[in-house]
Amino acid sequence: MRVALFVTCLVDLMRPQVGFAAVRLLEAGGCQVEVPESQTCCGQPAFNSGDLDTARAIARNVIEAFAGYDHVVAPSGSCAGMLRLHLPTLFADDPQWRARADDLARRTHELTAFLTDVLGFDGLGDARFDGTVTYHDSCASLREMQVAKQPRALLRRVAGLELRELTTPEICCGFGGTFCVKYPDISTHMVQDKVDDIEATGAQTLVAGDLGCLLNIAGRLQRTGSVVRTFHVAELLANMADGAAIGEGEAQ
Repeated sequence: MRVALFVTCLVDLMRPQVGFAAVRLLEAGGCQVEVPESQTCCGQPAFNSGDLDTARAIARNVIEAFAGYDHVVAPSGSCAGMLRLHLPTLFADDPQWRARADDLARRTHELTAFLTDVLGFDGLGDARFDGTVTYHDSCASLREMQVAKQPRALLRRVAGLELRELTTPEICCGFGGTFCVKYPDISTHMVQDKVDDIEATGAQTLVAGDLGCLLNIAGRLQRTGSVVRTFHVAELLANMADGAAIGEGEAQ
């Protein structure tokens, strides 16, 4: 099975280890993994800002870059949701590109959903993480990609890991891409509510499947003096969470 990894901008620029972890998991599941060098942003910032001409230009590049693969997998429900649900709408008046966008959409998956629902993957045999973990559902993963049980099922197979649920795991962390820039006061209030919920679990580590959420929450955790560490779910599943957590050592 030939699989292309959609790395995402944030993983590429802020946390490349997540990409390497995704590759390790996909290869363990029997996939031939490739990372197209011509890939760029999924186009979501332009799309959400109403700049549809730029979004279409980006979309054409993405469609070309990921043509011919059996599946396209992203370690992000947000980017996967853009490719699967929104990218085709950009070509409502262009049948040729709409057909190609629909084809890409059918082949696009969020990482944990692909591992469980397509590959039937149950985790690396040597995966271990000693500690208590809580999981945050990103809005896009939960509402657009219907990803909730998949990451939890995989985490429960990690030796030494105890999973504790948030009181309101479905509530937004306040990141929302450009939302946190346009409405900083509201965003700060939302992420503080999320931090309070995390702290109430007593978990030592926060895990999620979208790096945007994780960076936002990690920043607030550090500002409030919390000792809770933050990792992408792929890092725990791939046994690659033995180094610095997200946000550690970075200016917040």
